[in-house]
Amino acid sequence: MSGRRDELAANLATVRERIAGACADAGRPDDDVRLVVVTKFFPASDVRLLADLGVTDVGENRHQEAEAKAAECADLDLAWHFIGGLQSNKAAAVAAYADVVESVDRAKLVRPLAAGAHTRSHAIDVLLQVSLDPPGRDGRAGADPGDLPALAAAVEEAGLLRLRGLMAVAPLGEEPAAAFDRLAAIQRDFLTERPDATWLSAGMSGDLEHAVRAGATHVRVGSAVLGSRPQFK
Repeated sequence: MSGRRDELAANLATVRERIAGACADAGRPDDDVRLVVVTKFFPASDVRLLADLGVTDVGENRHQEAEAKAAECADLDLAWHFIGGLQSNKAAAVAAYADVVESVDRAKLVRPLAAGAHTRSHAIDVLLQVSLDPPGRDGRAGADPGDLPALAAAVEEAGLLRLRGLMAVAPLGEEPAAAFDRLAAIQRDFLTERPDATWLSAGMSGDLEHAVRAGATHVRVGSAVLGSRPQFK
């Protein structure tokens, strides 16, 4: 286990240095950006090592795995981020353990999320996932930018859901800097009506520097911290 801990510690140090360098390039303080370590396909034992190494935010994108891992690590002081595509029939169950839901992309999710939050009597931070893909692209995830005001209003009206800001993924096959420039413009428009919704979750292992320069407050990093995902999953 000490070998795995050393590996994670070294990888974390490298990622934190990358974040610090990107913040310096952007003229931002290091503590402007929060690291969310995505532990998809990795065991709860890794989550415990990460927590011991100072990680405070853990991301998961599959409900069944996330639910089990959060239960196994319930004694740890962690914020659990659900970052994957969310089905409306699973939303209430996700709200039973998630502290942050980053992938709200349609109004149909809001009522079950709020119901789950009320069952738990625990407010949930919500990010609206906005699409940076061109309209009509297969597998497109996220709301159209024009739909954000109505979606934000639905979240605000639900109770026990706190609208925190936006989340996005850079499209495959596109220069991430250009995609994140579009995201920054979308966020500027969004903040004119909701100036307190300042969180911006963007950037992963391969493009976090571009995201930080575009204003990301949260980066979601998996492989750069944990290594290549296990193939058997």
